[in-house]
Amino acid sequence: MNKYNILLVDDDQLILKTMALSVKNKGYSVTTACSGEEAIDILSKQHIDLVITDLVMEQVGGIEVLSKAKKLDSEIMVIILTGYGDITSAIEALRFDADDYLLKPCEDEEIYFKISSLLEKQYLRRKIKIYEKILPVCSVCKQIRDDTGKGHGTGDWMSLEKYVYKKFGLEFSHTYCPVCKKKALEELERDF
Repeated sequence: MNKYNILLVDDDQLILKTMALSVKNKGYSVTTACSGEEAIDILSKQHIDLVITDLVMEQVGGIEVLSKAKKLDSEIMVIILTGYGDITSAIEALRFDADDYLLKPCEDEEIYFKISSLLEKQYLRRKIKIYEKILPVCSVCKQIRDDTGKGHGTGDWMSLEKYVYKKFGLEFSHTYCPVCKKKALEELERDF
């Protein structure tokens, strides 16, 4: 399993330590913060894949932690944890781009389910992002699709030479690699 980094944030030490032990036992790398300020400091210094943060904390609350996490890394997953299980806090957390929401006290299995679901979602998003960055090349004619300024998958198909010229203003000086040169000479000799 990929060693995902999870940041747990809660000002209640008992909840924080219990949850940290439980999540570590599932094989995740866990960092803890006992305040929103500490969480924001950690987020700005190290890579975190998923944050589980208490909603209501003194000075810096969970919404501020959520907001800062998403500003630093839009791919980070955030679960808001709250003992105030009213629908208003859930709506507020989701409106601020939380990826999920847990009510205290929560069962270990519910936490694991949400963590694994969100990390799978994050993995798939990252994979799609990588695939979108790969330059589409036709496997038959070797033309390249340029989606610049157009919707993904709707760009114009063009030769490698035209693409390089359009993108970088560079022209090719045509030559042969040793293998192609040998083949070309063999073809010329056959024709004569």
